[in-house]
Amino acid sequence: MSSAEDLDKLIFIEKALLARWPESKLEPTLERIALLADALGSPQLSYPTIHLTGTNGKTTTSRMVDALLFEMGMRTGRFTSPHLESFLERISINKSPISAAGMIATYNDIALHLDLVDERSDNPISFFEAITALAFVAFAEFPVDVGIFEVGMGGEWDATNVINSAVSVITPIGFDHMQYLGNTLIEIARTKSGIIKPQSVAILAHQDVEVAKVLMQKCVEVDALPMREGIEFSLLRRDLAVGGQVLTIQGIAATYEDIFLPLYGAHQGENAAVALATVEAFAGSKEIDPDLVRTAFAQVDSPGRCEVIYRNPTVIADAAHNPHGAAALTLTISNEFDFSTIIAVVAPMGDKDVIGILEALEPIADRVVLSANSSPRAMDIAELERLAKQIFGHDRVTAIPALSDAIRKSIEQAKLDNDIKDGNCAVLITGSVVTAGEGRAIVKKYGSHVNTSNEMRD
Repeated sequence: MSSAEDLDKLIFIEKALLARWPESKLEPTLERIALLADALGSPQLSYPTIHLTGTNGKTTTSRMVDALLFEMGMRTGRFTSPHLESFLERISINKSPISAAGMIATYNDIALHLDLVDERSDNPISFFEAITALAFVAFAEFPVDVGIFEVGMGGEWDATNVINSAVSVITPIGFDHMQYLGNTLIEIARTKSGIIKPQSVAILAHQDVEVAKVLMQKCVEVDALPMREGIEFSLLRRDLAVGGQVLTIQGIAATYEDIFLPLYGAHQGENAAVALATVEAFAGSKEIDPDLVRTAFAQVDSPGRCEVIYRNPTVIADAAHNPHGAAALTLTISNEFDFSTIIAVVAPMGDKDVIGILEALEPIADRVVLSANSSPRAMDIAELERLAKQIFGHDRVTAIPALSDAIRKSIEQAKLDNDIKDGNCAVLITGSVVTAGEGRAIVKKYGSHVNTSNEMRD
């Protein structure tokens, strides 16, 4: 438990970081982070690293890689973004968020260097660059045996790309962040392929043909060894099970059977195949102990990814923030849950493909409650309502601006429906990572007041 003094210091650190350029505002360059890393003594080069990019699945795949390596006895550092509830989640050591004391000490180590680089640059160090540097230093100070880094956006000029990864991982690529990455899949793929390092191993998830060509071309250019899902490794079998799924994976070096994964969705099975191939490659393309693999995957969680956070009624939080993610969510709920009715609480960001998200959710959402999260990027509720009514019709749409009210009223409506109709009405909270994170916190508080039987799952 953190002391009150430590909590005050964390609040100060978070405010200082947030006062910098936000993650949504970028100047694509590695100049500032390279200067900062050099000033810090290049801590990111003091341990082996694995680098992940893609449009969806990066965070969950990172968590799976972390679980496998930790189970193998390695000290692990994992850097992911964005966070759901606490910025400490972004920097994980041995599968747990960095401690308050660890964050305070690391920030004190780099604070003066941040100011120094600010003075020497046309633009100051951004929030994301600063927290990436914090991860570099925290992992070096621990120290870790391996650092697992998820790209923030793109790849080529992302702040994480000053690492020298032994294994580069590219999860499925789709449309997102087009204002920075380009308006075609080829442009997006070129930017993301920038993480593939010379003489490294590149683990490539299933991709559209045009994307696959770009990634293979990059591998040829830098003499990287490609390992492709569906060719060098694959998900051979997937069976639904209580609380998740059971997998058979053909890895790079061996076949692994009877793997229980406590996550929902075919895409999570594919993420597991990518993660296992990644760890095999990192280990020198060697077979991993099958019992170790089963133990590691059985312990994997992925907060905010089709996560059941409450029972009676079932409440699911999902961080889908683009059409690709929303489509995967829709497929998962359609195939792996048996709800009679779904009330979807949707609160997206205004700079996303909101029409695409709503269209992807339409087949499963019987009723839609539109709301807004706390981000200044949250979509204007009146515009969101206008778009939603075009897709769902007037009768299926309600707008409740405060997210806490939207969630509370949706849960109460689902409970009422279940009591009256003896059905299985569920609530789905989605639209962005911020929405999923705030939704989890809201439901925790709601559950502490109304659920004395502790039916919540966190």
